Amino acid sequence: MTPPAPHTPSDPLLRVEGLQVWYGHAHILTGVDLTVGRGEVVALIGRNGAGKTTTLKAIMGLAESRRGNVTFDGRPIGTLPPHAIARLGLGYVPEDRRIFADLTVDENLEVGRQPPRPGAPHWTPDRLFALFPNLAAMRGRRGTRMSGGEQQMLTLARTLMGNPTLLLLDEPSEGLAPIIVRQMADAVRRLKAEGLSVLVSEQNTSFAAAVADRASVLEKGQVRWSGRMADLMADEAVRRTYLAV
Repeated sequence: MTPPAPHTPSDPLLRVEGLQVWYGHAHILTGVDLTVGRGEVVALIGRNGAGKTTTLKAIMGLAESRRGNVTFDGRPIGTLPPHAIARLGLGYVPEDRRIFADLTVDENLEVGRQPPRPGAPHWTPDRLFALFPNLAAMRGRRGTRMSGGEQQMLTLARTLMGNPTLLLLDEPSEGLAPIIVRQMADAVRRLKAEGLSVLVSEQNTSFAAAVADRASVLEKGQVRWSGRMADLMADEAVRRTYLAV
C-alpha cells in the first residue's frame, strides 16, 4: 500500500522531525515527522492510544523525556520550556479543558490575554463572542455552571486571547453533542480564514474532513500515512488499516 506523495509546504511554520517520547520505560513516540504550513489546518488522526495527545504535548514542551527536532517559525523549540514556547506564539488547547472553574467567562478570557502579535490574528473578547455566540450570553457565568461543550469553547477562546500564530487543538469533538461539534468545526474554519495555522488531533474523521487540508495518520507512535485530507477520505483501505476500531 503506497500512500500518495503528500504536499508539504517548503517553508512550514511548524516542522517536527524524528520526535521521540518516553513515559518512564515506555517508548510512546518512536519517530514522528510532520509539518504545518502558514494558514493551514493539519489533522493528526489515529486510534485511541496512537500517540496523538503525546505528540501535541511534546511539541508544546510538556513531555519531559523527548528527543527530536521541533522548529517553529524558523526557530528550534525542542529544548524550550512550555511558557517560552507559548510566548513565541504557539497556543495549546488540551483535551481536558482546564478552565478556571471558579472564574467567570470574562475572567477566564482575561487570564489568557497577551499583547497583539505580528503576523497573528488579534483577538478581543468581542471578536471571540462573535465566534462563540454561546459564550456571549454567559459572560458572568462561572465555569462550574457551564456544560462540557461550553467549557470546550471557553478553553479555545481563552487560548486565542494569547493571539497565537499556531494552535494545537487536542480532540475538540470528544464527548460533545453533535450540534456543538458542528459549531466547533465552524469555528476552526473561521480561524483558518483569519490566517491562523492549526494542528488538530482527532479520532473523528468526519470532523477532521470538515476542517483539515492535510492529514497525518498516527499508529503506535509513528506516522504511517500522510497526504491530503481528501485523499485519505477517498482511500478506504488506509482508513480500514489504521483507523477502523
